[in-house]
Amino acid sequence: MSQPPRVLIVAGSDSGGGAGIQADIKTVSALGAYAMTAVTAITVQNTLGVSDVHAIPPEVVAAQMRACLDDIGADTIKLGMLHSAPLIAAVAEVLTEHGDIPVVADPVMVAKGGAALLQAEAVGALAAHILPRAHVMTPNTEEAAVLIGSAVADEAGQERAAQALAGRFGAAVLLKGGHLAGAGVLNLLLQPGRPAERFVSPRLETRHTHGTGCTLASAIAAGVAHKLPLAEAVAHACRFVHAGIANAPGFGRGHGPIDHLSTGFRLGRDA
Repeated sequence: MSQPPRVLIVAGSDSGGGAGIQADIKTVSALGAYAMTAVTAITVQNTLGVSDVHAIPPEVVAAQMRACLDDIGADTIKLGMLHSAPLIAAVAEVLTEHGDIPVVADPVMVAKGGAALLQAEAVGALAAHILPRAHVMTPNTEEAAVLIGSAVADEAGQERAAQALAGRFGAAVLLKGGHLAGAGVLNLLLQPGRPAERFVSPRLETRHTHGTGCTLASAIAAGVAHKLPLAEAVAHACRFVHAGIANAPGFGRGHGPIDHLSTGFRLGRDA
């Protein structure tokens, strides 16, 4: 039997299990890839929000990454919560040592409940040291607004923002539209030198959407690890997230988790 592809996840831990490292591991495993982790922070949270964040020292995060990469190796690196400039510098140094591995960068800035997960002074470091290295970045419209310095209010603005991000960083951009109004959710993929591609899912009226951004990025990372073309990996990831929302278990009194394991999706050897 052939070995599964490998995904190294660099992100924070969510004690509620709906987002962060926990959602990433579930997603990557459900899609037939092997998940490894470098934990950047331990968050104290549930569906009602984040009540505390305990940062892991940057040198320990880098050591976790090197331990995995130097022994097991990786076919994709997925980046999530990188909360400080020193941490970003440490992660970027490891990425430089392994520049041949595609990076899926989710620029996590704010939790679903509104808690800040990226220090304001670290936005510049993220833009300088992480996003230019990405194979694809996956901001939502609010994160894109911070990066480009102007609001994204509609689909026309979404396309302009994607173009601005792709031009600035030289990377593919999947600009998520879940925060915009409308009957459908538009995720817009812009790859340098190619026309924009639209992935539209029916909007599900539910509060159980915690971890959708982490899940989408990890599903893309699994697809890239399986050597899918980026647009195909994105299309599959969008379907995976939509099915996860539709099958959400209904846990919690706030923004509940989605279902990562009962959607029937799989990639790879026995898909």
